[in-house]
Amino acid sequence: MLPKNPILGLCQQATFMTSAAKVDQCPADEGLEVAFAGRSNAGKSSALNTLTHANLARTSKTPGRTQLLNFFRLDDEHRLVDLPGYGYAKVPIPLKQHWQRHLEAYLSSRESLAGVFLMMDIRHPLTEFDRMMLDWSTASELPLHILLTKSDKLAFGAAKNALLAIQRDIHKGWGEGVSVQLFQRRSARASKRPNSNSPS
Repeated sequence: MLPKNPILGLCQQATFMTSAAKVDQCPADEGLEVAFAGRSNAGKSSALNTLTHANLARTSKTPGRTQLLNFFRLDDEHRLVDLPGYGYAKVPIPLKQHWQRHLEAYLSSRESLAGVFLMMDIRHPLTEFDRMMLDWSTASELPLHILLTKSDKLAFGAAKNALLAIQRDIHKGWGEGVSVQLFQRRSARASKRPNSNSPS
């Protein structure tokens, strides 16, 4: 289980607020929110459901099903946001362009955005989209925390070695402001190198 703390307790109170196809349809830009981003089929919705102990985010064996900005209320001042998955080849090009345009608009204009959780499939880390998100968060000085999903697909030793290798690449390319941990959907066990800059 993830360690108990007030933030996780707050997350477990999450309830669905609204979905938005465009930035101007988002809730009022006030308070604080943390966004969940990731390539399609990276386990983003499963991670959000594990964190909240609920089935808030729709999961599917078909990548690319999250097509909207989905907002979840924690309390009057705090929200979680499930962002559209990115990069699935079978999604029609006009739809991918729509996602990209409005995702970029959200990331660049949302004043209440306080941090990002970036999901990476541990077997396929640091895709072009992942690197774009890392570049953007570094330039914006916004905390970013990486969850290496599907770590249960690897043996424990292989997963730890992958974690260390990815940490080295991250810190070499983007510095110490990005934190990384292993993540398993079912047990939610995590091995995390302490870093005070992860989103809270």
